[in-house]
Amino acid sequence: TVEIPSNEDGGVDIEALKSVVGPQTAGLMLTNPNTLGIFDENIAEIAEIVHEAGGLMYYDGANLNAIMGKCRPGDMGFDIVHVNLHKTFATPHGGGGPGSGPVGVKAFLADYLPVPTVEEADGVYSLSWEKPKTVGKIHGYHGNVNVMLKAYAYMLTLGGEGLKEASELAVLNSNYIAQKLKDVRGYSLPFGEGKWRMHEAVLSASEMNEETGVRALNVSKKLLDYGLHAPTTYFPLIVPEALMIEPTETEPLEA
Repeated sequence: TVEIPSNEDGGVDIEALKSVVGPQTAGLMLTNPNTLGIFDENIAEIAEIVHEAGGLMYYDGANLNAIMGKCRPGDMGFDIVHVNLHKTFATPHGGGGPGSGPVGVKAFLADYLPVPTVEEADGVYSLSWEKPKTVGKIHGYHGNVNVMLKAYAYMLTLGGEGLKEASELAVLNSNYIAQKLKDVRGYSLPFGEGKWRMHEAVLSASEMNEETGVRALNVSKKLLDYGLHAPTTYFPLIVPEALMIEPTETEPLEA
């Protein structure tokens, strides 16, 4: 495993990527928008570099809140995608879940999927084991079906336009928070200066820590004292004293 560093804009360091790809490259796992909440505008070039080396592009669908109805991972150049349903589609996560992360692939990889798969013919659904290149049956191959049903119900409730609006609200809320807090004494918004944030914004409380000894953890705990959901603390690791804020996109204040 090789870790690729980020550049000043918060995206993949293209030159670093070029320096490590080669005949042994199996693939690149990436999320876009990334964990900094920044959309990597070089994604097409990144995909081309990996594909030319014979590797695959794997999309970590950690959070799709910014792109529903806007763009598709496959169009960015990704070959495989998994979706964390809890981040985008209102399913459980706190307390350990149960979680659900369905995996999708482009057509040229479909023969390698685990069996059995659900197939449809003339309106009739059945299980198929006919995949000569399959990786085989895996434990609990149906996944957490009840969680996927919850996600499906959420999608049906909002509809296509509703999901698109949810993405727009997520981005609006994220940038509102980032702009309100980035100039507050003790905070900064590292990486991607002047760039819009997508579904989340990552602030650093390192200046506050240096001046007062107050850490990001103290900020999160105090927010809990006031009855507010605390941001993710100390992640991503490339941001010192990180506070990762993922604002809600469909839940109103009244809720």
